[in-house]
Amino acid sequence: MKGIVLAGGRATRLRPLTKVTSKQLLPVYNKPMIYYPLNTLIRGGIKEILIIVAPDNAGDFLKLLGSGREFGCKFTYEIQEKAEGLAQAFLIGENFIGNDNVTLILGDNIFVDDFSDSIQNFQSGGRVFAKKVSDNDAKRYGVVEIDDNKKALSIEEKPENPKSNYAVTGLYVYDNSVIQKAKTLKPSDRGELEITDVNNLFLNEGTLDVRFVEGPWFDAGTFESLFEAGQFIRNLENNK
Repeated sequence: MKGIVLAGGRATRLRPLTKVTSKQLLPVYNKPMIYYPLNTLIRGGIKEILIIVAPDNAGDFLKLLGSGREFGCKFTYEIQEKAEGLAQAFLIGENFIGNDNVTLILGDNIFVDDFSDSIQNFQSGGRVFAKKVSDNDAKRYGVVEIDDNKKALSIEEKPENPKSNYAVTGLYVYDNSVIQKAKTLKPSDRGELEITDVNNLFLNEGTLDVRFVEGPWFDAGTFESLFEAGQFIRNLENNK
């Protein structure tokens, strides 16, 4: 299993904080934001990790994280010239992934759960991680509709009328076929290669598996969620 942290993009929603630095380098209490998704992968037993960054901040990530030796891992870096969708990570990372399976995590997603079993026991197909959110928040995310047996029925990207309030979080596990699937995608109306389209390809094959996030989850791409994440981590650290 290889790991990818997608830390590109321009983070315009966080301007002016991100005018001179990357969102994933901003502090979340006492650590840079990217430490948290990296920790999720490392706790999951992944030792080889590709970090995809925007061109303007590549040197800062390298200075902060280095080779990965400090973390007991091997880090590789690639540039995302333009933020053209989450699924672009599999095209950028094709050579890095090779013949292996891959876990992708977004660089602004902060989890508390230990996903070791879900990552290490993965065999084939696709696996997404859903979290129940409010009805209003559901419109901001990919939304997975599930049946009584918690099996995925549909996934929609930012639906106007969500079929459920289970948001698909920024953690995804796929077998090696994800590379070829990503190559078949056409840009959406937003001009992006959508991760929801990848998930639907696995869903249509009947190989998409849904797991559920039990603990807190922060998508720290807004001022409010960034502040809430910092508060939560502060309380967590002080209560240890």
